Amino acid sequence: MVDRDAKMRELAELRARVQVLEEELGPPAQASQWPPPTYYTAYHALAGFVLGMFGAATSLLFNVVGSLLVGQHPLELIRVYLTFPLGEAALKTEDGLTLAIGCCLYLGTGMLLGIPFQLVLTRFLANAGFIRRFAVVSAMSLGLWIINFYLLLAWLQPLLFEGNWIVTLIPWWVAALTHLVFGWTMLLVQPLGSFVPYRPPMEGA
Repeated sequence: MVDRDAKMRELAELRARVQVLEEELGPPAQASQWPPPTYYTAYHALAGFVLGMFGAATSLLFNVVGSLLVGQHPLELIRVYLTFPLGEAALKTEDGLTLAIGCCLYLGTGMLLGIPFQLVLTRFLANAGFIRRFAVVSAMSLGLWIINFYLLLAWLQPLLFEGNWIVTLIPWWVAALTHLVFGWTMLLVQPLGSFVPYRPPMEGA
């Protein structure tokens, strides 16, 4: 009987000690949910960043082929875009390193622009039909062209470099098609960036 009473007292002390420790630790941390219960913005932004390279590469290839067909330098578009940092001298450059850097800058710009396209396609148009997605992407591409050329470059390049080569040397229809090819490519490659959460084999079973 004495042993039982002693054990009960010890058990009560242990319970009191556990309660004190739980109060000191505070409420348990909220376990993170997987997959995320809401839209996974960070993932889709990263996917758009990667897929934007495909869109930029396709639009650049479109311009390379077009330039060859009309007898221009295959990287004429890159030359014209390089007038933004280099001025008029870029229009005659034959330096391979300079043109390679220009191509990298073009691809890098496309990667940044791929983010809003991917976010719109996956968040707002995830269940939309192809026609609607095509129309929205086309409108975004043309809007991007107008903003880039006529709201930014049209005044910024003359202000900084005393020339307006990009807007004046690239025909409006070429610039518009270049942006459209980028947007259409983003539409086609968007499924490659679909979010498929990893599930352990045992969980799937």
